[in-house]
Amino acid sequence: MHSEDARGLATRAIHGSNQRDAHGSPHTPIYNTTTFAFPSTADLLYVVDGMKPGALYTRYGLNPSIFALEETLAGLEGAELAWAFCSGMAAETALFLTYGQDGIVCIGDAYGGTLELLATQLPQLGIKTHFILGSELSRLDQLLAEGPKLVFFETPTNPALELFDIRAIAAKAHIYGARVAVDNTFASPVNQRPLELGADFVVHSATKYLGGHSDLTAGAIMGAKDLLLPIWSWRKNLGSMIAPETASLLSRSLRTLVVRVRQQNASALAVAEAMARHPKVKRVFYPGLPDFSGHGLAKTQMHGFGGMLTIEVAGDGEGATRVADRLELFALAASLGGAESLVTQPCTTTHHGLTPEERARRGISDAMLRLSIGLEDAEDLIADLEQALQ
Repeated sequence: MHSEDARGLATRAIHGSNQRDAHGSPHTPIYNTTTFAFPSTADLLYVVDGMKPGALYTRYGLNPSIFALEETLAGLEGAELAWAFCSGMAAETALFLTYGQDGIVCIGDAYGGTLELLATQLPQLGIKTHFILGSELSRLDQLLAEGPKLVFFETPTNPALELFDIRAIAAKAHIYGARVAVDNTFASPVNQRPLELGADFVVHSATKYLGGHSDLTAGAIMGAKDLLLPIWSWRKNLGSMIAPETASLLSRSLRTLVVRVRQQNASALAVAEAMARHPKVKRVFYPGLPDFSGHGLAKTQMHGFGGMLTIEVAGDGEGATRVADRLELFALAASLGGAESLVTQPCTTTHHGLTPEERARRGISDAMLRLSIGLEDAEDLIADLEQALQ
């Protein structure tokens, strides 16, 4: 018998919870229960005081449906502990409020909501935030010397799929006593496990690949137990707990995570290769292409190249809009990671809140189209893109 740590990722996705149903269900049922009764005050206090695990109150996360989900999430990232949240933004907020009080450094591009939180809301609370692009990594030492204790970045980034060396950044941050948090949403644990590379926290918008069906909203943080325990109170008192029904739905989705993502990897590579040959596509951003700037790093720190790619249409933003509007299989929508393929123009959705000048500084052109490759046949997706590009 393999130890739990030695089991493969697909096995952990299915058998990652130690919760056992009294009636023999192969998975934990939905406990859509707000509170749990005890036979005595002594039994209640054992749980309240943390002397033994147990269900108590759902807003605290002390609910069997949530326990089962969090055990599986932790196993997928090789973490000691995981906390589930009602959204990815809720997870990031709790993390930043817990570990960002001395300042936060954000490297590279990020989801528009994350940038707004870091640039606008957190400074209103007195939390200093610093932003550097990938081309400005030489400034990291200087910034860390000023005292920030949290470094945050996505890899690959949204939407240009820029990659950052997790191991190198974590090693540098730790010299200055700073923690490192990696948003692993684009890659998923199937393609990348940042904790194994030295990161302290992994953050996910579980709405995306972990959920995988565009039918739930959730988030997660994984890491070492001693680092995650201080986040628990922020989650509890911000009211950002995942609902038991959503937790159960997400647990169900995780059981197919590995097969879904591996298929999306293969299809995305086929689409990227086809678009790289297309005369009306100026540029393709995809880590799996040999001429992509981050290809070498992707081969060393990733296990697959992912289901996300961005194409830059030859021409201007209006031309890209026409292509997006002509697509038939790709739904024009702002999310990603689902079974259906999606297209979005970053200047109109994820990064619409940035000024044109700031988008240009970050290398986000109006002619970009971000593609989330789903589970359709790759040949059909390529044909759809080709007819729209004509």
